[in-house]
This record gives sequence, structure tokens and C-alpha cells, in this order.
Amino acid sequence: MGRLVPAVTRALDILELFLDGDGTLSAPDIVRKLQLPRTTVHELVTTLAARSYIVPVPGQPGRYRLGVRPYQLGSRYAEQLDLAAEGQQVARTVAETCDETVHVAILEGTDVIYIAKVDSTHAVRMVSAAGRRLPAHCTSVGKMLLASLPEHELTARIPDDADLVRMTPNSITDPAALRETLTEIRRRGIAVESRESNPDVSCVAAPVRDRTGRVVAALSISVPMIRWSDERRAELEELVAKGAAELSENLGHRSVA
Repeated sequence: MGRLVPAVTRALDILELFLDGDGTLSAPDIVRKLQLPRTTVHELVTTLAARSYIVPVPGQPGRYRLGVRPYQLGSRYAEQLDLAAEGQQVARTVAETCDETVHVAILEGTDVIYIAKVDSTHAVRMVSAAGRRLPAHCTSVGKMLLASLPEHELTARIPDDADLVRMTPNSITDPAALRETLTEIRRRGIAVESRESNPDVSCVAAPVRDRTGRVVAALSISVPMIRWSDERRAELEELVAKGAAELSENLGHRSVA
């Protein structure tokens, strides 16, 4: 790895300060936050303003906000994003950590479609494939995605009198019971499926968000029952949340602490 250029690092540090607070800063603010010399800050601010990375705030002398150039760069980055490719990369990292099967899925109608998958190396593992479609209410990724829908959209897709498919004896087939489950998922931010799509497998899932904060996918970890326990579930819930957050960040989402 080559040597970092101090001036470039400081300029980027200044730009990243605008991500917090109300999005406006003065030169004294920057000096205080980064502990840099006033002359250095003045030169960097002047350069960033000349290149449209920051612009003066109208009616607030001496204060700056982000300019059009960061927006243009961010838009170009967003145009190049490929959810399936980004999902495959993060799924691989998660799978290497837990050595279980990891999926990324999207919602289409009342079904989920798996767009990325990385297998466990265990002899006993979940058998599936990218491109496979399953009823959303029977899967952890599907329940996570359904829980993320506005109420009117959820009702349009699954009305109170919906006839829900039963894939196993554990599948939820009552829309009212499903709604209770989705309420709990919204509260926890994690979805769990216990042998609802496969009698030998349980799964945990977490939401994946884009740069606007909208849930666009879900990431899950699937585990054969022979390796499932309350302790293992807790470990995987933490890991799936971390993986989904990483994928969300790759898609431009910025979580608010």
C-alpha cells in the first residue's frame, strides 16, 4: 500500500464532517473539530470551494455546505451499483465467518427471489440456488421484507382472507398470525424462521437498505437443525445484522447512531 498524502487526507476529513449535524460548517468549526492549523483549514476550504465540493450558505457568511460535486460523484457511484454482485460479496464474507449458507433475497409480489447465495462447506447444509422463488411468509428473508412494507401495501399483497401456502407443518397460514409475527419482527429488526420452509432448516434474516433508507433486500443465514440452538441463534442474529448493515453501507445507506 502506498503512502497516504496528508493534504488529501485532511481535505477528505473536512468533507466527512458535513455528514454530521445540520450539514453546515464554518472554518473555525473545522479547526476545532479536526485540530488543524487555521492557515491549513483556510487553504483547504478555499480549494474545496473552488472545485465545487463545498459552497457558501446563502445568508450565513462564513458558513459552508456540500456543493454539487459530491452529489455528482455519489450519483455515479449509485449508477454502478449491482445489488446481486454486492450481495454476493457480502454473503461470501458472512459465510466464511459462520460456515453456514447465506442468501440475499428481494421481494416480488408475495414471493421472495434469491439473488445471491454462498454455500456452507459442511456436508449437511441447505440445498438451494440463486434465482429460486419461495412464498415470502415461509422464509426469514420474506418475513423481513414483508415487515418492511407500509401497512396498506402489506394488506394489498396479503389481505385478511388470503390463502397462505403451507410448506411444512410449521408454516404460518393465518394472515392474522402472520401480522403478529411481522409486528415482532419490526420491533426486533431481525426475522427468524423455524422450519417453516424446510422441516430440517431454521434461518435468521436482517434488512438491507439503500441510500434512501428503503429496504430493498434481506440477508439471511440458514442452518440445519442439527447445528441449531439458542446460543447459535443469538450468534447468528448478531452476525446477520452486521452483514446486512455492511451490504446497506455498500449500497450508500448511512445509519444514524
